[in-house]
Amino acid sequence: MEKEKVLSFRLMGVFSCGSTEEEKAQNSIRIGKTGKKLLSFLQYLIVNHGRNITSEELIGQFWPDSSDPASLLRNMLFKVRNLLKAMVPEGNGLLLTLQNCYRWAPEVRLETDAEQFESACVGARRQPEEEYCGRLLGAIALYKGEFLAGNDDEWVGMLRQYYRTLYLDACRAVLPLLYKEERWMESISVCSQAYAEDDGQEDFTAYHMQALIALGQPGQAVERYRSFRDKIMEEYAMPPTERIEQLYLLAEGLVKKNAEEKDILNLVCEAEENSQAFFCTFGTFRSIVALERRHMERSGQSSSLMVISLDSGAVPNTDGRRLERILLEKLRTGDPIARLDADSYVVMLTGADEESARLVFGRIDCAFHRTYRHSRARLSFRVADLKRKCGSDAGDTAPEAAL
Repeated sequence: MEKEKVLSFRLMGVFSCGSTEEEKAQNSIRIGKTGKKLLSFLQYLIVNHGRNITSEELIGQFWPDSSDPASLLRNMLFKVRNLLKAMVPEGNGLLLTLQNCYRWAPEVRLETDAEQFESACVGARRQPEEEYCGRLLGAIALYKGEFLAGNDDEWVGMLRQYYRTLYLDACRAVLPLLYKEERWMESISVCSQAYAEDDGQEDFTAYHMQALIALGQPGQAVERYRSFRDKIMEEYAMPPTERIEQLYLLAEGLVKKNAEEKDILNLVCEAEENSQAFFCTFGTFRSIVALERRHMERSGQSSSLMVISLDSGAVPNTDGRRLERILLEKLRTGDPIARLDADSYVVMLTGADEESARLVFGRIDCAFHRTYRHSRARLSFRVADLKRKCGSDAGDTAPEAAL
């Protein structure tokens, strides 16, 4: 009985062929000299190695608009067979031509890291709890980079996203287990590798920061927070969530606690000089409002809450960022601001009654349209006196003349 041939292909990251490092190195040189279409054709045959592949399928995939696709297909198969002969010892007869279709010879068994990775991810879910973490880490280790990196053909895109999703799901599943077992270095390793696929994921940043704090490296946790904050503000125009902000405050507090020659007054009062209004998370905003309500009980002064929103004509994200700039520049430095959603903000106006709040909105509205003359966005607002109970606040709508 003829011995089974085993062909090993790496599809995750840099494409390669071979069972040993020497074979992979030699074949990498050959692959580097191969045309993109020939390489993509070979990869398509490898990915679909478990079935017959028809001529019509290959033509539709690679030469949908050609006037003579049959000739192009024959020529491509000739080149692929020559490439396989060069890459694989005893490479003759690996691809069979059947009636109007092609398949790998039955005595050839193809192994791909993509299939091994998929099997490991699926298999890990069936394991008992005590083995689940180890199996997930084993699956994650098989992911060496995006599926068929460098191949931009349409047929690759959906598969690339599938394997990427499997990988990110495995990372998200294993991090709580590592956290529970206090395996900080492994947590950092998983997060650091996951950033290559998605550095805007909150879970990865949160577990990374927690591990750094646990290892006594709060300064690095602060750096990770700043990198994440800049990323999501640039791409999504949204600040970090309360969960990330709390980790940042913890890390920053530990950094300051460890600083030498810092007295309590300097530690509390130390702040960056800023002439703009105070932008904060919604959780921090609620705490500030609660503190102001207590202060009002003693002082008797009035303060107001105002929600400013973008209505019809607003360009998503763009006009939201514009409104945020106007609020930061035109409100007082002591006025806190928080984002409610992409197109609305809540502001606390200390010492201002409802009538004063309406005047403030008028200035904001004029400044917005004076600065962004071509914007078609319309602003509206609701205002409530803080003396009322939060549960019964009734908002007012800006009169048409103010919009």
